[in-house]
Amino acid sequence: MLKRFQCVLFLILISATSLVAQTHVAEPAVNLGDTSFLDGIGGPGVVIEEIGDGAHEGTVVDGSGSPIAGTGAVNSISQLTHVAWLTHKRILGGWYGTEVVAAAAHVNAGSMGQSGGWGALTVSPFILQWSEQKIGHVPIDQRVVFDFDLPVGAYTRSSAVNIGTNTFTVHPYYAITAFPAKRIETSWRVHYLWNSTNDSPPFTTGAQSTQAGQAIHFNATTAYNFGKHLWIGPNAYYLRQITDGRVNGVPLRNSPEQVGAIGPGMVWNSGKWFFYANGYHELGVKNRPEGDKLVLRVEKIF
Repeated sequence: MLKRFQCVLFLILISATSLVAQTHVAEPAVNLGDTSFLDGIGGPGVVIEEIGDGAHEGTVVDGSGSPIAGTGAVNSISQLTHVAWLTHKRILGGWYGTEVVAAAAHVNAGSMGQSGGWGALTVSPFILQWSEQKIGHVPIDQRVVFDFDLPVGAYTRSSAVNIGTNTFTVHPYYAITAFPAKRIETSWRVHYLWNSTNDSPPFTTGAQSTQAGQAIHFNATTAYNFGKHLWIGPNAYYLRQITDGRVNGVPLRNSPEQVGAIGPGMVWNSGKWFFYANGYHELGVKNRPEGDKLVLRVEKIF
């Protein structure tokens, strides 16, 4: 019998920090708050979901958190279609599965330009999802995933604003959901990110090659179950770049990105349908855009 399967996803969005690429190499857009409540739960079956994101970034800030003059506001929207499959085959005690995520987006960066089209294609040849276990008296559900982004997104060297990044990325993650008390859940998803070198960066950078640094980021939630179908609580995300980006192979000092965010969220389900709404306000931002974000998501389990 199919259990609830909270989707595996690596969101493709737009990063406006490419606008200041001579002093900073932007991280690609990643899953910051796009998965949330009950995230570690899963079982054999198929899930299909649609995710819509809207973001308003009023400023781009430098390494000290100060606004960078002349960058202006950035507005973006994205849409993703995600399909994942967990088989009944077990490896190391966990169900084995695969997934694919296709994304499209549009970004308006004011005087710097705008762009729209398909983003990178995310694929995972390896998902392991374990059935619910207990640590002491606390039930937990957990999963590990190895995701890869293929550089098929819209990209051109003549534009400073692109949907794609012209790079290959590797971003494995671990997700866990625990139920420490009756009607209370907490979910965490921890990612690692590695980026390949872009040997054809935008002409505006004046560079022969660029490479974004490695990063660690996570999503976290706590929620209370109101009745049978509704969970409500705070959700948050955090990203920290752990190695310097590079231009022409030379590390850029004081360039690593950082961002945190927190806000309200909810999930409501009816049978095998799940509906999510999550809002975020960003803080503690360095070397990237700062703003607010809304995520709407609907999924169906088969």
